[in-house]
This record gives sequence, structure tokens and C-alpha cells, in this order.
Amino acid sequence: MFPLEQWIIEKRREFHRYPELSFNEYITQKKIIDSLKEFGVEGSSIAGTGVIAEIFGNGPGPCIAIRADIDALPIQEEETNYNSSYISCNKGVMHACGHDGHMAIVLGVARFLYEKRHEFPGKVRFIFQPAEEQYPGGAQMVIENGGLEGVDAIVGLHIFGDIDIGKILFCSGPFMASSNDFRIKIKGKGGHVSTPDYCINPISMAADLIYRAEKEVRQQIDPSKYVFGFGMISGGTRFNIIPDEVEVCGSFRTFNEKDTKTIEKILDKLLTSIIKEYSVEGLIVVPSYELNVLHGYPVLVNDSNFTAAASRLLRQKYADVDDTASPVFGSEDFAYYLKYVPGMFFFIGTRNLDKGIKENNHSSSFDIDETVLIKGVEILSYIALDFLKKPEVYVQ
Repeated sequence: MFPLEQWIIEKRREFHRYPELSFNEYITQKKIIDSLKEFGVEGSSIAGTGVIAEIFGNGPGPCIAIRADIDALPIQEEETNYNSSYISCNKGVMHACGHDGHMAIVLGVARFLYEKRHEFPGKVRFIFQPAEEQYPGGAQMVIENGGLEGVDAIVGLHIFGDIDIGKILFCSGPFMASSNDFRIKIKGKGGHVSTPDYCINPISMAADLIYRAEKEVRQQIDPSKYVFGFGMISGGTRFNIIPDEVEVCGSFRTFNEKDTKTIEKILDKLLTSIIKEYSVEGLIVVPSYELNVLHGYPVLVNDSNFTAAASRLLRQKYADVDDTASPVFGSEDFAYYLKYVPGMFFFIGTRNLDKGIKENNHSSSFDIDETVLIKGVEILSYIALDFLKKPEVYVQ
């Protein structure tokens, strides 16, 4: 095993032992800064608990940023997971999404490129971003704090447990979906179930909405281009009392703004229609509704030129590259960076059934095959060096 590979494995395990939740990554921040100092790079804080650092090449040139997310999840790790020497020490908190690996990989890239700094022009900026897991996320704070100033391109990666070890997946254009949540309050008129003629049942209206909304969305949008569903309904206090109000909540994900707007219009139109249908002449109370849509992370769109150049490069070096992967319905705040500068985001697999590594991200038994770490270092280093030497191929 090469010294760099052993170093990044040790770093990953160290991060895994001390996971921290979004915007509370204080120990993590210090560990990153101390790790950078080990090989002569100064890191400074950004976005509260994040870290930013730069490595300068042998002269003027472009700047490429490489990003790692650093927060963990509120999950209790299985006691049987990993070697006991590096299982999570923080009760109820776990690196169950691979961010410990992301940090180790990007630190490995920084260490490798620092040793090669006399061989390339321009500079590389390293962004260790807090709070990817918790909306509104840390990416916008990084941007607001100048994290992308002077950056010509950006690249990031994500380890995935449902992809075979070492396989590289990405595509040009929309790659990850936007995330949108909605909350609806439906107000009727409560009363005893024995006197329904004097009531307007909001539960019935909610049931009508749920059935009709899912049907209407399916008719207007290609089912392969969205996910939509209701996840919560609450209201009422007893089995024989019709409540005054019911709340229903749900979520939907799309790959473009047009479909997002279509779903919002469907909900609003159906609610207006249902309220009208359930209105009862002679009753003082008129049913009503409140619709609130929370727009989360936007669609992550890989730049076509950058992605094509990176694909050509990676195909020369690896056989397991899928550059026409189907977009996924997961969401990522890396999408915000790509709204400002060209670049790409890709997945790298860590599933290895021979080693018993098979759990998906966000599982309390999530594990990674640590051989993925050095490959992540290689991929990001290849892309960064190639971009710095011929940026015109990547950005047009």
C-alpha cells in the first residue's frame, strides 16, 4: 500500500470516529486544518465550520475548485459496524453518507497536488463545506463568503453504496433532482359525525386531494421525470369528531423548473376545485386552504463541455466509466456551485459484496470499501491537472 493511500485511510477513520452534525463540525474543521498543515498548506475557516485552502502552481493560470462535504447524520451506528477502533464515538451521530471518505479523498488530492505544484500553472482551491445534509445547506454560505471568487471551474464527487466498487457514474446536463416539500392546511367545519350535514369534513377533502393529485401529476408529466407523494397527514382528536382542520404534507422532485411549476399549479388548481365542491350553501363557514411550497436544493446540472472533456480523459484511464448514467432523484447543494461556474459532479461506487459491503447510504450499517479512496484521489487529480493545463477544452 502506498504511503498516501494509508494516510487517507487513517484520515477517513479518524473522521468516522468523530462525526458531527450540520453547522456543528467544529472538531472536524480543526482536524481538516491540522491535516492540511501536515504537508504545508494553510487552511482557513469559511461558512462558519467549513475550511478553504489553496495550492498555487508554477505561474499564472486558471483556478479549479474541488469540494468535499463534511457533515454527518443523526443516525446511531450499528455496534457490529467496522472495527471497534474507529466506530462512531458520538452517540446518535454517524458518517452514514460517506462524507468521511469525501474529506479524506480531497485531503489526499491536496497532498498529492502540493507535491506536484511546480508542474502545473494556476491554482487549486479546496472547499470543505459544512451542512450538505441539512437545508438550506452550506454551499450558499460558501458562495456568499467568497468561496467561488476567481474560480473558473469546480468538481465534486459522492461515494455511493449501491454502485459497485470503483465504478464511475455521471452524465451531462441534469444529473440530480431538485427537492421540493409542500405543506397544505385544509379548513372545513367540525362537528359530530352523526350530523354530517352541518359539517364540512376536511379529512374527506384531503383524501380527495391525495387521490386526484397523484393521478393528475401522472397524466401531465412523464413518470420517469419526477417523483411525487404525500408523506404525512394529521388532524382530528377523536373517532367520532369531525375536525375543523387537517394538514397534509408531501414532497416532489423534478429535473427542470417547468415540471416543478406544473406540480405547484396542479396542487393549487385541485385545491381550489375541491374547496368549491365541498362548499355548503347555508353554512356560515366557508372551507379554505393554505398551500406552502418549500423549494430545497435546485436541479444539479453538469456542464456539457466540462463533462465531455472529463469523460474523454477518464475513459482513457478507466474501463468502468458510465458517462450516460440516468439522472437520480437524490438532491445535492453542490447544485448551487454549478449555477455560478461550470463543472461536474460524479458518483463513485463502494459496494463490494465479497467483503460484505452492501448497505446503501444513510443506513446505520453503511460501510465503504476503502480502496475507493485512492481511486477518488486519482480521478480528481487527473481532472484538476488536465483542466489547469488546457482549460479551453473544458470551459468554452
